[in-house]
Amino acid sequence: MTIRDTVLRTLAHTNWKLALPALILTCGCLIVQAASDDPEVVVPTTAPTTAAISPNGVVTPAPAPPGGSSAPSPTPAASSPLIAKSPGTVVAPTPSDEPLMKLPVNARHMLVVDDTGRVLMAKEPDTVVPIASLTKLMTAMVVLDAKQDMNEEIKIDDADVDRLKHSKSRVRVGATMTREAALELALISSENRAASALARHFPGGLPAYESAVAAKIRALGLSHTALADPTGLSPNNTSTAAEVARIAAAASRYPVIARISSDKSSEVEVNGRPRELRNTNHLVGAKGWDIRLSKTGYTEEAGRCLAMRMKSGGQTITVILLDADGSAQRLRDAAAIRKSLAKIAAA
Repeated sequence: MTIRDTVLRTLAHTNWKLALPALILTCGCLIVQAASDDPEVVVPTTAPTTAAISPNGVVTPAPAPPGGSSAPSPTPAASSPLIAKSPGTVVAPTPSDEPLMKLPVNARHMLVVDDTGRVLMAKEPDTVVPIASLTKLMTAMVVLDAKQDMNEEIKIDDADVDRLKHSKSRVRVGATMTREAALELALISSENRAASALARHFPGGLPAYESAVAAKIRALGLSHTALADPTGLSPNNTSTAAEVARIAAAASRYPVIARISSDKSSEVEVNGRPRELRNTNHLVGAKGWDIRLSKTGYTEEAGRCLAMRMKSGGQTITVILLDADGSAQRLRDAAAIRKSLAKIAAA
């Protein structure tokens, strides 16, 4: 017999005034039960903990408190990502001891984390899924790590044409541009041919580029990330919301990436002629938004994706959305998260 049935039977055979306390208690139980059954409600159950981080990113759990009792194990959503604060250092996210507010989002995977590593909101952040053009953040980091001449001209080749998804491009085969212009095309307009050309012109060619990406994945401690191409067109480019947050945090340490990806628009020269670019994230430059890094992504397998770092309540917040149903849904999710963060800051 359910709690509801018990209450109804009690009310049927008892004076309603006497049954009122039981009714109030039961309603409270039903509300708690409904919240716990809602997949959109994330309620951390552990208090903040302290963990030691070794130089290679290995997390050592905090020692047990005096008396021999140990703290409960953190949930995967609260413990898995590590957010880079500066080159060579990371901070382990710690769950809040305050219940997070209910926040239904369309994206199937979501993570919101601050720069102290504290997880603010989460929804299946450890599931491995395709990440589409969010890949280009890694491409940009690896290209900049090679310290090549950014003013050197590179050429779009037939090998840069997308024969997997047959995506459109505004850059023709044979077009020339500087390496920096190609980087802007890849980050602002998510131009696949530009990203492919950057990888092809890597010192040592594509094999060296692929080795550099593998080394970068290891250096960032990304155990659930695999990247098969520099564009993100391949469905084999996969990661988790937790690890994409680490990629975004690492990319933000590159001033060039932060500057380019947070520009609402830009102008570059292609074949010696100016080409206007507009950011694929329409929130960049919008009123009330202070976005410091941004990258969108889309393939049929990945859905609509977003990696973004923004200022909110005096903090820099990393927002990751993976596999939303459409661009409008992705924007609504981001707006709902921003609104919720404002409420948390005002509380």
